[in-house]
Amino acid sequence: MKNLLAAVALITVTPLATAATQLHLFNWNDYIAEESVAAFEKSCDCQLVQSYYSSTEEMMAKLLAGASGYDVVVPTQNAVQALIKQSFLQPLDKNQLPNLKNSDPGFLNRSYDPDNTYSVPYAFTTTLLGYNEQQLQKLGIAANDWAVIFDPAVLEKIKGKVTVMDDAEELFGAALKYLGYSVNDRDEKHLREAQQVIMKAKPYWAAFNSSSYIKELTVGNIWVAHGYSSDMVQARADAADAGRDFSVNLALPKQGAVLALDNMVIPRDAKNKALAHQFINFMLDGEVAAAVTNEVGAGNPNAAAAEFIDAEIRQQTAIFPDAAALATLETIEASGSKERRLLNKLWTEIKVK
Repeated sequence: MKNLLAAVALITVTPLATAATQLHLFNWNDYIAEESVAAFEKSCDCQLVQSYYSSTEEMMAKLLAGASGYDVVVPTQNAVQALIKQSFLQPLDKNQLPNLKNSDPGFLNRSYDPDNTYSVPYAFTTTLLGYNEQQLQKLGIAANDWAVIFDPAVLEKIKGKVTVMDDAEELFGAALKYLGYSVNDRDEKHLREAQQVIMKAKPYWAAFNSSSYIKELTVGNIWVAHGYSSDMVQARADAADAGRDFSVNLALPKQGAVLALDNMVIPRDAKNKALAHQFINFMLDGEVAAAVTNEVGAGNPNAAAAEFIDAEIRQQTAIFPDAAALATLETIEASGSKERRLLNKLWTEIKVK
């Protein structure tokens, strides 16, 4: 990340903290550039303490069960909507966020948080398929189709070499797309159809896995993984760096997929609200935001980041979907309590059988 420390000098104001001060960040696994952590700590003379989660359900369960002490959280759009309804979030002071002007207007003022009262965009991912290129080529399997993880005829060829996300909304979203429905379809009949698709495919999968599929792909233990685009970019890089005799690639299924827009928010009970605003403003700097893409492989909602993003990454439609691919993607919306109970019931039936 060239010139980042120089950039920090330009965007940093008088430090708000002493070295003993800590900013507690609750974020997805591997979702910030290490150089950004060091640069922020230098800019504020503080320590960034990170805690991680691997699914929206895990994050929401911890927060709503009373977990506290976080100054900044990075939830996906449907979780932002739910947290707003729970009065969990602190309204943002935009006077402390001059770099908000760098955000692409297309990612602002979304329906889950009009006027961005509580949240600002951080990064986005697609939920797609990562795969062992050589193994699937040998078997003549096309990776750009949800059939790879749902069609028993295809799965018979790769039995025990497939993992899917341990996440009800993501897995049902994929199954609904496979069936031609919206990821937000909550018609009970359609959800039960999706459940049957999942149940028929389950015997062929190695595991439900939302946390270690990067490593499993990288070492060749699995050949197909359902997961986040940023994770698949990391798996591809790790396999190449390790000199594996295979390559990891990623593909958006032709039926469409989930687009997840992650946001930075401040919990109402945050202890360091001023420092939290400083962190958010720091991450909205164009070069700092670009580092999330260059190191992690996430899509970027920051217009000022474009000039700093590696050209090779920028050209990948699985990370930056073109207009045709974008038209097939949907964000998951927050569900009502009745809908959540049904989805949880169907999910429990899947897990216990």
